[in-house]
Amino acid sequence: MKFTSVFWKIAQLKNRIIVSQGGSSSSKTYSILQLLYLIAEKKQGCLISIVSESLPHLKRGAMRDFFKILMEAGIYKESDHNKTNCSYNIGKSTIEFFGADNADKMRGARRDYLFINECNNISYETFSQLEIRTRNRIYLDFNPVSSFWVHDQVLNREAVEFIVSTYRDNQFLESSIIAAIEARRITDPNWYKIYGMGEIGSNEGVVFINWSIVDKFPEDSQKQCMGLDFGYTIDPTALIHCGIYNGELYVDEKIFQTHLTNSDIINKFKELYFHPSMEIFADSAEPKSIDEIHRGGYNVKPVHKGADSIMNGIDIMKRYKINITKTSLNLIKEFRNYSWQQDKDGKWISKKPADIYNHGIDSIRYCALMKYGNKQVKSFVDTL
Repeated sequence: MKFTSVFWKIAQLKNRIIVSQGGSSSSKTYSILQLLYLIAEKKQGCLISIVSESLPHLKRGAMRDFFKILMEAGIYKESDHNKTNCSYNIGKSTIEFFGADNADKMRGARRDYLFINECNNISYETFSQLEIRTRNRIYLDFNPVSSFWVHDQVLNREAVEFIVSTYRDNQFLESSIIAAIEARRITDPNWYKIYGMGEIGSNEGVVFINWSIVDKFPEDSQKQCMGLDFGYTIDPTALIHCGIYNGELYVDEKIFQTHLTNSDIINKFKELYFHPSMEIFADSAEPKSIDEIHRGGYNVKPVHKGADSIMNGIDIMKRYKINITKTSLNLIKEFRNYSWQQDKDGKWISKKPADIYNHGIDSIRYCALMKYGNKQVKSFVDTL
């Protein structure tokens, strides 16, 4: 295994709770996973739990990184991997993975070590339930999007150690990633503050607060349609399934991927098995793509944008409580980060959203403009 300086800093900490706050690509998660493997190997018979907000989130993040570590080191054993239970045996020790939305696991057996990945996405009550069932050490990591319960209710305890890491602490980071992070210093200061320097940012400028995470998309929802936002090299192509159920908007991420040609998109549609008559509202700036997909047998239509279409679509979306399925990981990330632009003095420009974290959101906006703008619904604000 290759270890960054962040690994050695964390490995030297011995208190009950270790808090690792850091920016993107600092290796904070990777380093904790490496350390937990070594602990499991040394302290035979221990149980280590690795937790985040949901199992899909773990599979796309910490779990994938963990098995990448083992495979790159040449120590992965298929026979030790229980894919059904999402666990891995290291001699007599076991490392298990589960989502914080799993009530049985949350209140289940005690463990020796605990790692909560991106702990800012779970509640303090959830942390407390896990904490009282952990015998030894607890590791917490997160990107500091804003101040939350770790800062208010954990860091003031005596048995806590705290480190901050940045991309500069990862000596193995590719130069292209470093350049991409540093380019945001000027274009998006709040993003660079959080994901570049690992400092506490502000969520005051987020566009949407009217959303929550749900288990599944209701099959009997009304006004079902899909929004399609085209991308290719850097920006992903995003397809989002939308529908109204009990006066609330439900959304489910179907495609979120770069380097898709129009033929690839058509093949993806076939794999999804939705009816060809399903209305698909796509960015009118791509008439050739719309025509090719339409010829492929799908009911894709250009969005009639008009003046101020971005704000009009956002205003329509804000009329609804928005429910995002828990498997829509990219969409959840967008809703957490989609913010208004800032002027040179750092003030939020309330009618100008930043052109980032918006590919899935743009897809929903297309549906809002074409399908959900006429019906009067109770404002989300009225329900608070």
